Amino acid sequence: MIIMGRFNYAFQNYDTTKHVRSSLREKDISHKHAREIAVAIRGLSIEKARDYLQAVINKQRAIAFGRYKNQVGHRSDPGMMSGRYPQKSAKEFIKVLDNLESNAEYKGMDLDRLKIINATVHKGVLVKRFTPRAMGRATPKNNVLTHVELVAQEI
Repeated sequence: MIIMGRFNYAFQNYDTTKHVRSSLREKDISHKHAREIAVAIRGLSIEKARDYLQAVINKQRAIAFGRYKNQVGHRSDPGMMSGRYPQKSAKEFIKVLDNLESNAEYKGMDLDRLKIINATVHKGVLVKRFTPRAMGRATPKNNVLTHVELVAQEI
């Protein structure tokens, strides 16, 4: 028998009648990119967030980088300084948004009135590996998996 780990949500004061949530666990995406996307979509409706992330995937709009902005070039979007187009992370966020929308539909909520009130990103498991090098040496190749949680509320 395999015992799976149970995950809790970071969002406090969750009310099943007015909130809906969805999560993505241990996905191989950049933690830094995911954090910046979460900051960008917090406060948007599900439809606006999906359109924004689709524009990021098509490289029409950029994600503003606020914390992880060293050596990041400026973008031509209005009001944006440092920014990038994290396509892999944006595709995974769209999947979480689809799941969030399905959960809200199952609960009978009005999809037009939903607003993302919390987007949380945590580091997950550290996958440790080694890359063989010359002269019998090895270099560590560590990979941090990422957890994403979204909570929406009917406004």
